[in-house]
Amino acid sequence: MFPLKSLDQLQIGLTEDHELLRQSIREFSEKFLLPNVDKGEKERDFPKEAVDQARELGLFGLDIPTEYGGQGADYLSLLVTSEEISRVWTSFSALLLVHWMLGRAVLKYGNEEVKKKYLPEVASGRKIGGFANTEPEAGSDVAGIKSTAKKVNSHYVINARKIFITNGDIADYLIITARTSPPDPKARWKGISMFLVERDWGIKAVSRIETTGLKASHTAEILLEDVKVPEENLLGEEGLGFKYAVESFDYARTIVSSQAVGIAQSAFEKLIDYSLQRKSFERPIADFQMVQQKVSESFSDLMTSRLLTYWAGTLYQKGMMDEYIIAASLAKFHSTEAAEKVVLRTMTAFGGYGVTVSTGLERLLRDLQILKTYEGTNDIQRISASRQLFYRFKGVKVG
Repeated sequence: MFPLKSLDQLQIGLTEDHELLRQSIREFSEKFLLPNVDKGEKERDFPKEAVDQARELGLFGLDIPTEYGGQGADYLSLLVTSEEISRVWTSFSALLLVHWMLGRAVLKYGNEEVKKKYLPEVASGRKIGGFANTEPEAGSDVAGIKSTAKKVNSHYVINARKIFITNGDIADYLIITARTSPPDPKARWKGISMFLVERDWGIKAVSRIETTGLKASHTAEILLEDVKVPEENLLGEEGLGFKYAVESFDYARTIVSSQAVGIAQSAFEKLIDYSLQRKSFERPIADFQMVQQKVSESFSDLMTSRLLTYWAGTLYQKGMMDEYIIAASLAKFHSTEAAEKVVLRTMTAFGGYGVTVSTGLERLLRDLQILKTYEGTNDIQRISASRQLFYRFKGVKVG
């Protein structure tokens, strides 16, 4: 069982309630998202009716406690929701993912005054959230951020330039990481702090970034110039923002895995349906062993990804963070790359139709390139999983 210590660490905690949620999200996705995908991707935006319906269903505050206006759902509910939405429109799930990240950061690190002020607005979806950490010279290297926050009386004055920020040009509230003290050469991560900043205080969207996939997702570069932020909007302790940011990415990582599972599910369904409907030499192509191999391999990739993703989610839900951090990295790189294989097999089975835009397969393939990159690139996840394994289960720091 190494490195696991018991069978408790190898369980998946899905229940009938999660299945009911899945059915509800699938109905929402097929009724309000599916008819709008092509138009939304072309216009690079989401239809108002879909956003309004998501608000009505409580999706924006899914895991925020009821005392702050949320649904009080568990972590696995986020994975179910993200998977089902991504099966239809991954861009829309990205909107929720980053919004959830802001809500979780405020809930975990904010003081009670901040929670009461902001969480009801976030939970209702009346205000949209964003999470701004990445900079032109600091992506995977979180400790390398150059943004600054200087304490002046009862405020912090923030100067920052952030890039590749999901919801960056539409978010009402953004998490901003910035240095409150210079980096220590022996511990570069020290001196970074995390803030909750309202757009109206001076956050400017410099540009909307055109990306390979997630076309409807609002990816932007933002700028803060001498933006005054009340000291109570410092989240957690000053100087510990690096740890808070890393924990936030840990939280988001398995949600990205669930997005990939949704994409794999979508492609797999297309593969099955097409192989039964399409005829070649007067026989359904499902009769041919080459197609049968694609089906079985894709089914294997889909199910291993789903099991790995929900296993990681169960570890998170149980608070088994040593095991979770490793499982989340494994789930992220495995699920995104497995989904890519499923999509490519499906495109091949479709023949000439596989390279047309009308099937939706090329969109799934493009979206996966973003999933392989954000919330920690797959290359970084491979290194992280290995280092964490050595450290957390053997007590040895490598690399």
